[in-house]
Amino acid sequence: MPKIDYLRISLIDKCNFRCQYCMPEGTKFDYVLNHELLTNQEIVTLVRQVFIPLGFTKFRLTGGEPLLRPGLVDLVKDIAQLPETEDLALTTNAFLLKDLAQPLYNAGLRRINISLDSLNPKTFDRITGNHGRSRWQQTWEGIQTAHQVGFNPLKLNVVVIPGLNDTEVLDLAELSIKRQWHVRFIEFMPIGNPELFGDKAWIDSAELRHQIRRKWGLMESNIKGNGPADVFQIPGAQGTLGFISQMSECFCDRCNRVRLSADGWLRPCLLNETGQIDLKTALRSSVDLAELQTQISQLLLLKPEINFKERDSGTDGKYTRTMSQIGG
Repeated sequence: MPKIDYLRISLIDKCNFRCQYCMPEGTKFDYVLNHELLTNQEIVTLVRQVFIPLGFTKFRLTGGEPLLRPGLVDLVKDIAQLPETEDLALTTNAFLLKDLAQPLYNAGLRRINISLDSLNPKTFDRITGNHGRSRWQQTWEGIQTAHQVGFNPLKLNVVVIPGLNDTEVLDLAELSIKRQWHVRFIEFMPIGNPELFGDKAWIDSAELRHQIRRKWGLMESNIKGNGPADVFQIPGAQGTLGFISQMSECFCDRCNRVRLSADGWLRPCLLNETGQIDLKTALRSSVDLAELQTQISQLLLLKPEINFKERDSGTDGKYTRTMSQIGG
């Protein structure tokens, strides 16, 4: 089991997109009220005085859509300037990134992951649930701005959904050839979308690699990331291709992260909440931080026994919370 040193911090559960795999149309949401969210000060206190002493050095800011979070740039600066922070990254849909890329870079952010599930504006709008004015162009401009500002590596996350964007795999993979962009193909997961998830609603990463290998060839890359992706490269390409295969090739035994939800719950796994800890209530009740460290240490000892496929999925065996609610 790897050392657990990576904390994903959800800043908000709201999003300006309604992606089918994250916030499906028709789903009713009970959003976390503003006063129930962890404040920036509380987040920094937890990072500096609780998680860093436990050996955490890698942090990722997620949502919902983290660019909607007030005070985001200041929060990035506060975490980035901590001497123990070895890696700070952010995941976004890039719709608001055009105006925020430079301020975030100036604040110390260097790594960014962008969700980009289609290069076709119509398909993009269908996946992201946008009705009316298309959001494709502004999203693409956000990606281009991040590239120009100097974010490196710039990673593009693609959730491959049969019947929606699976015909674009080669076009998306091609983005890695002439640019130092890292494209990550993610197997579709059964999170909050039971109507989309049948017996086999995902496409195996092995099948995607076969398609790419048949056109260009494919070799293992020397570039490795902090996450669970198996990383490959088209021969001669500047960027890489990663495959996150949580459905066909479970990687729980390699997981080095825990997750902090926007409302302050620390969870050991994306879909398994065994042993979760309410850090917000503890902070606001003035619980001694050493006691919080003890509780978290016990959770970390439990983590090797936790597998997301063996979760308590609730009513009728379905996991009802959406990706935005659990901090994707």
